[in-house]
Amino acid sequence: MAISKESKQGIIKQFKKSELDTGNSEVQVALLTARIKDLTEHFKINKNDKHSRRGLLQLVNRRRKLLDYMKRTQPESYTQIIGELGIRK
Repeated sequence: MAISKESKQGIIKQFKKSELDTGNSEVQVALLTARIKDLTEHFKINKNDKHSRRGLLQLVNRRRKLLDYMKRTQPESYTQIIGELGIRK
């Protein structure tokens, strides 16, 4: 269920702000969103996988906390990342 190394590096390259930037909020939210989408596809096939569903809920909560932090501290980048990832409607 992990993201491949190539796709992870592609996401980091797309959302980083500087050359050595891999841990800012935008990158973390984008990586969590990719993992959430991957697990969502997994649950379409494996409906009774309860242990992974708990992990999915933890990822969603972590992403929600990061987005709340971004909304509080960086509102312009919050709206930009929401638009790019298509998270909220």
